[in-house]
This record gives sequence, structure tokens and C-alpha cells, in this order.
Amino acid sequence: MFDKLEDLLIRFDELLNMLNDPSVIGDPQRFQKLMKEQSSLQPIVDAYKEYKSCKQTIEESLSMLEEESDEEMREMLKEELADARRRVEELEQKLMILLLPKDPNDDKNVIVEIRAGAGGDEAALFAAEVYRMYVHYAESQRWRVETMDVEEIGIGGMKYVSFMITGQGAYSKLKYESGVHRVQRVPETESGGRIHTSTITVAIMPEAEDVDVQIDMNDCKFDVFRASGNGGQCVNTTDSAVRLTHIPTGIVISCQDEKSQLKNKDKALKVLRAKLYDLEMQKAHDAEAEARRSQVGTGDRSEKIRTYNFPQGRVTDHRINLTLYKLDKILDGDLQEIIDSCIAADQAAKLAKMNENV
Repeated sequence: MFDKLEDLLIRFDELLNMLNDPSVIGDPQRFQKLMKEQSSLQPIVDAYKEYKSCKQTIEESLSMLEEESDEEMREMLKEELADARRRVEELEQKLMILLLPKDPNDDKNVIVEIRAGAGGDEAALFAAEVYRMYVHYAESQRWRVETMDVEEIGIGGMKYVSFMITGQGAYSKLKYESGVHRVQRVPETESGGRIHTSTITVAIMPEAEDVDVQIDMNDCKFDVFRASGNGGQCVNTTDSAVRLTHIPTGIVISCQDEKSQLKNKDKALKVLRAKLYDLEMQKAHDAEAEARRSQVGTGDRSEKIRTYNFPQGRVTDHRINLTLYKLDKILDGDLQEIIDSCIAADQAAKLAKMNENV
């Protein structure tokens, strides 16, 4: 590990020199690429420099303890030594986590799909609540949300909604949300006061670039139709909505959020690219079943990941055995504790697997 850290330290210094080179500054594309690499190395370099400083403090404290006879001074040195040793242990763990292989999709934007599952209208109402939960969370992260397509029911629910979240690290935080979300509550329409269980499915897909997925336009069929639902006078009176069918896979995507047919077509292609990329990712994951088991959740759409229990005000994430009694706050977008816990559990599982292979 330390040989690798020394190499990264050398590389970091090289990057700083290159970023001050006028020829690099004059090449915006190269400058941006090097800046991104330097930014990704900064946390590792900072932690390693502090680690080396603490190791040096330990050596100096031990050396001074051998020579020091004053008892008060010896106590101070022992305290300094204990603090440095404790910090070295913390930094070793942090460096191991920072050196874990990074998911290449972590910095990407995401496309989210929410579908009502078992439970009829109650599932559609919950789908709308979960949609709002993610919108509020995105706002707290200063990310941008764009609706792609939505199929609403008359009482404020959503049978289906797809939307894009654009922002730094969106996939790294939201990738743990894929799966079945279950709600337990008494529906407003239930006169007997019985608790019903309904489900929705959430799919989180990284936005794919042209270089990630090549789409043959001959495989795509576009149909245009008049947008439905709420909208301005242009939305409902022109054939601006687009339905895209990908013939080889049978994937069908509708986009009607924009007034422009061209913009809706562009959005539909973005969703298709993400879906095709997601299919490739699933195939790769299936081929590495052992690796998937070492992670928090499999990303399988059929995996029940979380239960929202309204009578008890409880949210339970079944993958990491985390239960929080703040249902209202979570549905209002306060997801960070759950996401941080999923990230920590995932890192711990990967570290354990890495140590097995050493």
C-alpha cells in the first residue's frame, strides 16, 4: 500500500507542475482533465502527508522519552505519543478506503425510474411521495432535477415517473436506492383502519455518454403524439411528445415534458442510452456474482431494500439492518444518514474482501 501511496505523491507533484505549465493552461480540455485527476488525488495525498507527519511525531516522541528525565515533560510526551498512534490507526483505515477501486460511474448524473408495484392506487400515491423525497434530497445537494415522463392518476399518485438528476457525484450517493421500497400504512380510503402493504420499484441508472453506448439510429423507431396532462397551451395542442422504441431490445420510452419535439427526442435518447448501459452493467454484475454479494445490495430490481412503516414512524433498511424513527424527515428528503450508512457498509465489505485476498 505504501509503495502505491509514494507513487501517488510523485504523480500529484507532477500534476501541480503541469497545471502551472503555460502550454497546459492554453489547452482547456487537457487542463480540465488534469485538474480532475489532481482533485481526485487531493484527499489521498492530504491523508498520507498527515500519516507521515504522525509517524514522524511517534519517532521523535520515543526518542525524546529515552533522554527526558523530567516527569512532567515525560507525561506530555506520552500523551503526544498516544494521540499520534491513535491518529495513525485512523489514517491507515482512511487510506485503505481511499485506495479502494473507484466505481467509474460515481461522478455521473443519474436517470431515476419509479414504478408503482403491488397495492393499486396506494402504491401510486407512495410512488409520488418517494419521487418528492428524491427531489427534496437533490435540492439539498444543489443538484438539478428534470422530469422525463410521468403517468399520473387522478388522486395525486404516479403509476410511473422518470427523471434525471444532474450534479456532482449523484450516482455515488443514489446508486444504493435501486430495488423494492415497501410501505405499510392505513390508506385514507380504508374504512376499517387496517394496515396495507404496498410496494414500488426504484431504478437508478448512470447517465451514459456516446462513448459508453453506441446507438444505431436504424434500430430506433420514433412516434410523435400530443402531450397529455398539465401544461401550457403549446404542450397540449401540438404533437410535441415523443415515443421511442428500440427494436432490438423492445425498450419503449416516452418523453413529453418539453414543448419541443426535438428536445423530447433528445431526452428519450438519453434514457435509452442509460437503459442500454444499465443492461450491460447488469450482465457484468451477473458474471461477477461473488463480487456482487460482497456489496451492499445487488442492485437487483426485485430486492426488497427498505420498509417505510407509518404507524410506528419507522424506516428500516434491510440490507444494513438500520432502523430510524424519523419517517417524516426522511420522506422530506433527509436521506443522508441512510446513504452514509450504505456507503460505510459497502466500504467495510470491500475492505474485508480485499483483506481475504491478501
